[in-house]
Amino acid sequence: MMTSENPPQKKTNEAHLSQLASVGQIAAGIAHEVKNPLTAVKGFLQLLKERNDKQYIEIAQSELDNALAILQNLLHVSKPDLENEAFESIDLTVELESLTQLFQDQFYRVAVVKDLQDPGNFILGKRNQLKKAFFNLLKNAFEAIPGKGTITITHSAGEKEITVCIQDSGIGIPRNKLEMLGTPFFTTKENGTGMGLTLVFSVIYEHNGTVKVESEEQAGTKFIITFPKGNGSIIRKEVVRMELQQAQTLKDFFTVNRDLFEKRLLAEAVNVRDKIDEILTVGNINLLENAHKLVIYIVESREHEVISFARMEGVSWAKHSLTLAFKLEWIQAVRRVMWDFLYNYDRINDSTTTKEQFYNQEKRINELMDQFIHHLFMSYTQFKDDLIRVQREMVEDLSAPIIPLTASTSILPLIGFVDTSRANTIEDKVITQIGNYRIETLIIDLSGVINMEPEVIKQLINVIDGVKMMGCHVVITGLRPDVVKTMIRSGLSFESKATTKGTLQQAIVDHIGVALS
Repeated sequence: MMTSENPPQKKTNEAHLSQLASVGQIAAGIAHEVKNPLTAVKGFLQLLKERNDKQYIEIAQSELDNALAILQNLLHVSKPDLENEAFESIDLTVELESLTQLFQDQFYRVAVVKDLQDPGNFILGKRNQLKKAFFNLLKNAFEAIPGKGTITITHSAGEKEITVCIQDSGIGIPRNKLEMLGTPFFTTKENGTGMGLTLVFSVIYEHNGTVKVESEEQAGTKFIITFPKGNGSIIRKEVVRMELQQAQTLKDFFTVNRDLFEKRLLAEAVNVRDKIDEILTVGNINLLENAHKLVIYIVESREHEVISFARMEGVSWAKHSLTLAFKLEWIQAVRRVMWDFLYNYDRINDSTTTKEQFYNQEKRINELMDQFIHHLFMSYTQFKDDLIRVQREMVEDLSAPIIPLTASTSILPLIGFVDTSRANTIEDKVITQIGNYRIETLIIDLSGVINMEPEVIKQLINVIDGVKMMGCHVVITGLRPDVVKTMIRSGLSFESKATTKGTLQQAIVDHIGVALS
């Protein structure tokens, strides 16, 4: 495989020239990416002079938002510590395990192989930034595989370093483009911006890590990331002190400080925040609005509303097939930010809360949050189970579709493979339908049946015997040569049991006098 890795330190003038070239590439990228939406805004403002159309204002606003988003992404890359996140000890095996679950909707086509060795080894880093970086790498790996394929994730720890490898079996990267990876606005995707991979490189470098890329077209790509090990002691994230508006009640406190609450929540749930618009579009679920509603229910101890809301959320997520892993990460982020706010509420209001009062409050709030999670999952599971049951019933119904031709004549067209389980379904449905609708003639068309085992043919003969006892005459059509050969070898026959016809059309003409066109 062709490889690309961090270049060694060069002479000062060569380094300076390289920096100038990078600046030029970045400037060109910014000019290209920002110029397009601003040009559109200019055009629509010109149109507004000529005709006052609200649609033009909305489009211009959307394009300005795009330009601002591009610049915001660039700021996050150039200064990734903008969120002022604290360093803590992180076990990357834990983060990689949880991140892979966010791609469950892709597991049907991409096999994920995990070899996470040496858990319990730590690096010192910013958890949310690292999660975002690895999320982007995994997302790129899945997108690089157009059909079925494999992604392999490995983790190992040496004496001084921790190494993570993410390898995909995708389309690969051309050799001449490897050196450009991580450059803002450079991308191999048709609709990409390149900012995701730029963030990856930026975060890894900030954590004193190295990146090595191995790739070959049509053979896949492998990212090898190495970090220096931490000192082994776990550094816990400290409680966040925030400048918030004072309020008399918890409900008012969360209401007046809602904007900052949502900002903190987006900073905590780094993997979910990029999915907020998609979830709103797909499922009409407003995560930020619902987070605020849940917190108010909890701080006011409105248990009934918490449970009802959880059930409603469970159905919504199940109905639109949204990934539960995202929901769980979001809920845990809500829990963490809520406790940060509770700490600041007590601090700002100079609370004289006793230990007993604090533990009672902690128990009440956490129990309500746990109840929300419990009923959300129960509701989600029940909806999915009901959906599977309905689909199973539908499949069973379609496996033996009895179609009425006249008041007394019906057709049972069988298609595909008929096993004993399906033969049991056919027996149950045929006898029930004949009893309910007084069918006098049943035409069973076997032209679409691939093959039937002798035991299945015996079951079908028994069904015909039962049908005859109910006064219904059976016509068999479309017997395929393979089925006939199986019957001959097994000594089985429909003779004296039913009338046989060569084709379904012939049977219909003979019994109801109508020719199929």
